[in-house]
Amino acid sequence: MKRLYTFIAALFIFLGFAFFLTKNASSTATTSKNKIPTIGILQLMTHPALNEIHQGFVAGLKEYGYTPGKNIKIDFQNAQGDQSNLKTMSTKFVNENVSLMAGIATPAAQALANVAGKKTPVILAGITNPSGSGLVKTDKHPGANITGTSGESPLQKQLALLKKVLPNVKKIGIIYTSSDHGGTYNAEKFAALCKQEGIAYKLYTISGTNDMQQVAQQMVSQVDAVYAPQDNEVAAAMKTLVEVANKSKVPVFAAADTMVKDGGLASYAISQYKLGKVAGEMAAQVLRGRKTSNFPIEYITKGEYVINTKEAKLLGITLPSDVVKKAESKGEVFK
Repeated sequence: MKRLYTFIAALFIFLGFAFFLTKNASSTATTSKNKIPTIGILQLMTHPALNEIHQGFVAGLKEYGYTPGKNIKIDFQNAQGDQSNLKTMSTKFVNENVSLMAGIATPAAQALANVAGKKTPVILAGITNPSGSGLVKTDKHPGANITGTSGESPLQKQLALLKKVLPNVKKIGIIYTSSDHGGTYNAEKFAALCKQEGIAYKLYTISGTNDMQQVAQQMVSQVDAVYAPQDNEVAAAMKTLVEVANKSKVPVFAAADTMVKDGGLASYAISQYKLGKVAGEMAAQVLRGRKTSNFPIEYITKGEYVINTKEAKLLGITLPSDVVKKAESKGEVFK
């Protein structure tokens, strides 16, 4: 009888231990299953073009069923143009062990790449010349943990538009930020196209938004048209540039749709929102297990005509009727 009691007691202990292990394993599995991935989004600064990329990125995630606050968490950080903030915020993402990071603007993407090593996936959202900035090995085979979208400006079509609006243009001022990789890249390529076309040009540089008014005043006194490339500091100071240019009746042709909205006369532009949206869709695929190393950079190349009729009226410029029709039917018109 004593042996029977001992056996029964041992059986209860065994069953209790087994129940504890099963419950604990079940709890762990449930926790793992219900764990919500966190995405760290780092934006260089605030201006309309980057803001639209951010909005598009979130929309792209939603296309694949990832909704912030529901089945993903987004940690959004804005460095406000401060390099030290970029480093601090990037490190914060790594310390939080986020599932994926996204960089909006080249300096933000570079900061993320520096801290991510080859571990955490990094998605580029609208980065100019990713391979040239050292972010990926090649566009077709990025080679590590980084991929995303690139917004190469359709420079030839933008110059063609400028010439169509101003057939007698003599000299174009091209303004960009000396420390902005994308701005420098676009400005120099546009200058090369002007040279090929036999159009005189002059390059003007700013180091930041605070320089815009002074440099713009000098520029508009020496040229009869201005080209503002895809450049973060120029985009952030676009209203200042336009205000100065308008006083001298010098039109500003811009690279981005948002820059036309801020007072540029016209552009053949790529949608910044679409750049972000496709990047968000790519991020969703990476979250589902797609490898970044052979996930090609996605180039958004098709643009649309964007015009500012209020600006045209102010400057006394008649925009070509076919350009107006295309902007009205498939592009965008700001009045």
